[in-house]
Amino acid sequence: MTLPVDRPLAGIRIVDAVGGPLAAITRHLADLGARVDRFAGDDGRDAPWQAGKVLHDGAIGSAEADAAIAAAHVVVVDAADWPSLADWRRRRPELVSMAVSPFGTDSCLSHWQATGPVIHAMSAMLSRSGIGLGDPLLPPGDLAQLCAAAQAAFALTAALYRALGSGRGAHFDFSVLEGAVQALDPGFGINGSATLGKPVGLLDRARPPKGQLYPIFACADGYVRICLLAKRQWRGMFAWMGEPAQFAAPEFDTMAARYASPDLIPYLAAFFATRTRAECEREGQAHGVPIAGLRSMAEFVASDHAAARKPVVSTAEGRQLVDGASTVDGARMGPLAEPVAASFGTVREKTSDGLPLAGLKVLDFGVIVVGAEQSRLLGDLGADVLKIESQAFPDGSRQSYLKHGMSVSFGAGHRNKRSVGLDLRSERGRALFLDLVRQADVVCSNFKPGTLEKLGLGREVLLAANPRIVLSESSAFGDSGPWSGRMGYGPLVRAATGLTLAWRYPDDPVSFSDAITVYPDHVAGRICAMGVVALLIRRLRTGAGGLSCVSQAEVMLWHFAEYLASGEIAPVREAPWGAYRVKGDDDWIAVTVRNMADWQALAALIGYADAAALDTPSKRHAARDAIRAALEQWLAGHTRDDAVAVLQGAGVPSAPMLRLAELPEHRWYRERGFFRVEDHPWLVEKVMGESFVVHGNDVPPPPNVAAPLAGEQTLEAMRDWLGLTDDALADLVAQGVLEPTGEALLAEAQRHVATAPAAA
Repeated sequence: MTLPVDRPLAGIRIVDAVGGPLAAITRHLADLGARVDRFAGDDGRDAPWQAGKVLHDGAIGSAEADAAIAAAHVVVVDAADWPSLADWRRRRPELVSMAVSPFGTDSCLSHWQATGPVIHAMSAMLSRSGIGLGDPLLPPGDLAQLCAAAQAAFALTAALYRALGSGRGAHFDFSVLEGAVQALDPGFGINGSATLGKPVGLLDRARPPKGQLYPIFACADGYVRICLLAKRQWRGMFAWMGEPAQFAAPEFDTMAARYASPDLIPYLAAFFATRTRAECEREGQAHGVPIAGLRSMAEFVASDHAAARKPVVSTAEGRQLVDGASTVDGARMGPLAEPVAASFGTVREKTSDGLPLAGLKVLDFGVIVVGAEQSRLLGDLGADVLKIESQAFPDGSRQSYLKHGMSVSFGAGHRNKRSVGLDLRSERGRALFLDLVRQADVVCSNFKPGTLEKLGLGREVLLAANPRIVLSESSAFGDSGPWSGRMGYGPLVRAATGLTLAWRYPDDPVSFSDAITVYPDHVAGRICAMGVVALLIRRLRTGAGGLSCVSQAEVMLWHFAEYLASGEIAPVREAPWGAYRVKGDDDWIAVTVRNMADWQALAALIGYADAAALDTPSKRHAARDAIRAALEQWLAGHTRDDAVAVLQGAGVPSAPMLRLAELPEHRWYRERGFFRVEDHPWLVEKVMGESFVVHGNDVPPPPNVAAPLAGEQTLEAMRDWLGLTDDALADLVAQGVLEPTGEALLAEAQRHVATAPAAA
């Protein structure tokens, strides 16, 4: 389907030979307009990750593949194929290339076999999924590998931007595990709910308790979930309930008091019990309460909202296909029926030959997780990011036990940014912001649609001020359709699109296990950042800016594209496939079989009788209880690491279930240099960050600029960007237009680091 929009990557040529779900790396780029020539024989031809690509019968090493590589801007292959192609880097220094493998090349785990559950186990995601002392619960679908694919695609897009404008390419040794740790639900990343606000060393070894953070209630025709985070949201709920006297005390304005109340949850349960999901949503929205009914994926796809936005299309063969995870200039970025082979054209400007985005200027309205991650990634690759803040409407992520609004979570999510305090409600403040826009390359936001328009700073105003500006917007359900005005957080997106209903123990219908998960926030941030850089690539040849919009709900739908045929997030049709207990204190390992060869190897180890009879995935799935019993009997005599060593030695994909506290000192993470510990001037605790976006020697590591206090760099940034004099700055501060860090806030930060005991 050809759309009347100049796709950002039109004219870019890519060679792809990556197997399995990681083929989604180049599907992202094909959706944005690149021509992707795939050389992988019959591997996964019908998978949704191949949509929009040119599929060749030959493989890497054929004359046809060599001809495609000679004309390509980007080459992405399985690591096993890379040695035969490595000489292309010498012949074509402008080439961007990536070798994809589960654990990276030449690492201590390079010989391991891997599947999605193995990645979940090694990333510590598995240890945080499930409830209490119940078994660790694999998340539905293949989130680990598909979130990793977005990390890889963003890195390729950024390296391509640099290569087009400087002639300097890059090679990445991409590890799926590293991508998953960063893009799915990073335990050391922004938000803090992954660790329940505790230092990782103090976390319970069990899964999270069944809590009340984002409670789910039965209603007349199913379930609803609410997210009462801000004071105004609770006040809306209080009014909706009829202002019952027992909850009128001012302390109920705080989350802590609401959690501590023994009466509130039962009262809410009775309140919702007689209402339908639709009634709850309609009345809740009228009162400003973030709420969503729990739906299956089939219900979401059939909703009036999906009908209006059309994130799913029918193919010529009658299959349902997720069309794309973003829109550009109002057009859906989905697979093209006939990929274009046109030349990219003339590059109009130079780019940095160091950090790919060095020299670019970004204005960041991003809040909470999606917005924080998008602009932080741009800053990690060299952009000068100004986080625009307001004393009247602080970023929700600044909530902290520290009065100066800093936390380890905020420090991780906002490194490599400067903060500018600016009152956009004033006419002078809006004019000053437009002066910044005229100097900027990018403006990022993730407000509810219409928020900037109410301030007089809508898309048309910004593009009129600077036709070269790249605008990036993200919201829960998109910028159009009947749900676009809904308040949305990740938990509500998961509820509305089918994931919450699917993320349960099979024998417990109320065991909803996604409550502390931070998804799809982090991966949506990467897709937003990818859209920004893709539009910057288009600007290299056109000189014009553009608009990229991302719906978190559609990001999640894209990740479950393989399940659209059934309309449900289907169970795995293979066994064993999951987490299994081993000798030790709540120790577990992930064990999976992919095919008959894996099964025969495993059966020989555990002594499974008549293994040959289970010669299909459906037969093994039917025998899953017997297989589990035999496997756990064998595992009972093995420690976690010993069991994995034996299984991996036999070629069976398996891994220890690591916990967050184990990651920094684990031999593989240390060998790869994945984590770096960053001192923060306003924290006693250390901030843990990633040492790179993607592993490789051709892109410098991210800068190490500490996350700012609110307004901390207001004056210096205004001098740098606009050349304002000290007298002009003082006048703007006196008028309240500029809001630099207050003396009391700065003094509190200084007092904290001077008097707090040293962190362990």
